[in-house]
Amino acid sequence: MSLVTLNAGSSSLKVAVFSRDGGERRVSGHLDRREEGWRFTLRRQGGDEERRELGEAATRSDALDAALEALGEAAGETVHAVSHRVVHGGVEFAAPVIIDDQVRARLEALIPLAPLHQPHNLAAVRAAEDAFPGAAQVACFDTAFHHGHAFEAEAFAIPRRYFHAGVRRYGFHGLSYEYLTGALSELADPAPSRVVFAHLGAGASLCAVKDRRSVDTTMGFSALDGLPMATRCGQIDPGVLLHLMETEGLDAAALSELLYRESGLKGLSGLSGDMRVLEASNAAEAKQAIGYFIERCRRQIAALAAALQGLDALVFAGGMGENSPAIRADVCEGLAWLGVELDADANAGARAAPARISADGSQVQVWMIPTDEEAVLARAAARLVAG
Repeated sequence: MSLVTLNAGSSSLKVAVFSRDGGERRVSGHLDRREEGWRFTLRRQGGDEERRELGEAATRSDALDAALEALGEAAGETVHAVSHRVVHGGVEFAAPVIIDDQVRARLEALIPLAPLHQPHNLAAVRAAEDAFPGAAQVACFDTAFHHGHAFEAEAFAIPRRYFHAGVRRYGFHGLSYEYLTGALSELADPAPSRVVFAHLGAGASLCAVKDRRSVDTTMGFSALDGLPMATRCGQIDPGVLLHLMETEGLDAAALSELLYRESGLKGLSGLSGDMRVLEASNAAEAKQAIGYFIERCRRQIAALAAALQGLDALVFAGGMGENSPAIRADVCEGLAWLGVELDADANAGARAAPARISADGSQVQVWMIPTDEEAVLARAAARLVAG
């Protein structure tokens, strides 16, 4: 038997097939939308890459069904469990659960808190139920890693009744941070105690971890807060939103469209939310957008270092964090006062494998570690189903 993982994002889907115990990855795949339509890429361990172009007419639902069909064929045996990344688990879900009708209803109620992701997460669950009837469907939550924060790190300074009603800072990217925390403890000897992890991708956040437990993070009630992202605004004065409501008549739907899909790097540059496009551009607006992103990263890393009362290590991950030496260098350049010093050659050469990229004399270790949310999904589901 085998175990399938589905990591559904706002514009892509990462999939994998693991052995029943979650220890051996056998197949990896990626579904994403391009100008010419959806493309599904499948790679077997030690084998060739297979691509399927689904055409311009294919809907997201069509593409998901095609990907699951190909995944089932690649598995070559009975799929006994499917493990899903679910972005929001609210106050209730602090650990993986098997999805039943009651759990599904509670997760659907959280859609307004993660409108870019939660609907796609739940659509993947429905499609997997059709593709793999009889398999256990397991939900693993991005918010779970951050459960247990101190009140000061969770609350907003609004009437306390809202905190008890669930209006609090949850944090996200928890599956990535769980993987990175474990990976760093294996790579560094001794393992650093006070670490800031930087998951820098289309969705970007930072997490302060002390002795392998999340202490604070930059995302909050929703996945809008903290760092600017590809199309999301990041931290913003709520007075701006009141102003836009009053002067431009924006309602909740219009504000949601503005903040989730038209802001961030895309809004700042007027060009693209893709950092690769901005780095290749000579436009002043592109350079300003990059500068804004770098400055916010520096500020938030410093703030989390304060929450940790010091900094022993800084770890980069995510699309930008893993693939852009320039972004890593620019972020670190403004943190020399914290004891961060890069090795330029090590940083330039760090791409696909974990690497320590700090200079020998750096007071703070700096690492680039590719994240692996699918491995966390597989291990969690294997433990839950076995138990």
